[in-house]
Amino acid sequence: MGYVLKTEGLTKEYDHIKAIDNISLTVNEGDIYGFVGKNGAGKTTLIRAILGLCRTESGSVSFFDGQDIHTAKKRVGSLVESPSLYTNMTAFDNMRMLTSMLGTDRDKIKEILTTVGLENTGKKKVKDFSLGMKQRLGIAMTLPGDPDFLILDEPINGLDPTGIVEIRELLLRLHEKGITIFVSSHYLGELEKIATRYGIISKGKLIEEISQEELKEKCGSRIVLKTSNATAAKEISDRLLKTDKTYIGSKGELFIEEKVEDIGMLTSELFKNGVSVTGISNDENSAEDYFIKRMEEG
Repeated sequence: MGYVLKTEGLTKEYDHIKAIDNISLTVNEGDIYGFVGKNGAGKTTLIRAILGLCRTESGSVSFFDGQDIHTAKKRVGSLVESPSLYTNMTAFDNMRMLTSMLGTDRDKIKEILTTVGLENTGKKKVKDFSLGMKQRLGIAMTLPGDPDFLILDEPINGLDPTGIVEIRELLLRLHEKGITIFVSSHYLGELEKIATRYGIISKGKLIEEISQEELKEKCGSRIVLKTSNATAAKEISDRLLKTDKTYIGSKGELFIEEKVEDIGMLTSELFKNGVSVTGISNDENSAEDYFIKRMEEG
């Protein structure tokens, strides 16, 4: 199994500020690659750079084990930001217009509309669609060329819960058809439900690439200590446990993401160093907690 997308050292500047900074990532064939980051982290800029929609200062992009975007474009479908739709036309007529421009088979329109759940919209004009329906039509318009790889920029942004579920189920259906998907989002909980691998971006930098299996291993139970001095407690815990898997939470609690064989020894050592422990508990470290913590590191 090869890669469908690889970037190496990709950098883009606006007014001498790096919107994306030396990003090297790999999307393998068969992935649903969740690209995770806060608003403004650089997700859209990276996607535009990947697709050749903006000039970069340095770095390279290749598809399908070595092709450039001009060679690979027939195998790549993309939706960047909001879909471009003719709102006074029906879904079918939007698709017919697109296939005419692309020179692709218009006989597949009904099949594509069925895939995205818009087969029964009839004469209803796009201006009367819900936001979720417009997003699904936008995704439909990436499909006439039978792409092997889809790049989707924030496809669930602004959707209500029903619309989010519809897009999630659509992406899973497309993946079952053998399409590799790169999807960016700041909705961490939704990506966790579908992604097989993740890339975490913060302030233009790729913080980490991690598989779903690796994420599950990192998100086991953790110990939560409430202490009189979280900073001192962290320093003592790091030294005693010989770990860097501790961090201080927003409420001043100390999280230890490491198995502690003798919690009594730790609390005793804290007490000896003038740090009192007012509470001890076990907590499940969610994937969302993990993503948030990593996104703060950029």
